[in-house]
Amino acid sequence: MSEENQILLEKLKKYLSVSVCKERYDHSMRTAQTAKELCLRFGENAELGEIAGVAHDICKEMKSDLLLNLVSVSEYEISQIEKDKPSLLHGKAASVLLKNDFGVSNQDLLEAVSNHVFGKPKMCNLAKILYVADKSEPGRPYVNHEYLEKLQKMSLNELVEYVLENNIDYLTKKGKAISKETYELLRSVKGES
Repeated sequence: MSEENQILLEKLKKYLSVSVCKERYDHSMRTAQTAKELCLRFGENAELGEIAGVAHDICKEMKSDLLLNLVSVSEYEISQIEKDKPSLLHGKAASVLLKNDFGVSNQDLLEAVSNHVFGKPKMCNLAKILYVADKSEPGRPYVNHEYLEKLQKMSLNELVEYVLENNIDYLTKKGKAISKETYELLRSVKGES
């Protein structure tokens, strides 16, 4: 790992360790490892995958008013779903924090972190990888040997499509709202597959 990326990773781990509970920290570490492995598999920058995984939930336990304030002064729009449930802004807020407080300028990394909650059409490969890693890291209750074996046979777009369809099914059964960005991402990857 480059020295610059190593320093950033250590700073993010330190910040994460004091800003989220142990379970969320452990989830982020598993997401980072999964993202790193997927980057290696699909020829993407594994260092950025690991950083994205560590950073994706750094604002997950932030208070609603702080999330709203952080995102409202950025270039990101706040959807009605996010206004109704500000915790869904944690990806966008984390991206703002990465840029403003950690000096991150890599657009793929910022895109990956900001869009890991809902996704969006035409995401870069790093963003697709983080989206999949977050939902398929080995600590998730539904991730077992058979599930992981099935994922091994898929292309990146097939992985995103599979994870999206499972997530939409889960949210529908729970009676939760699904963002238009999620549906647009699904249409987008189906067109790219």
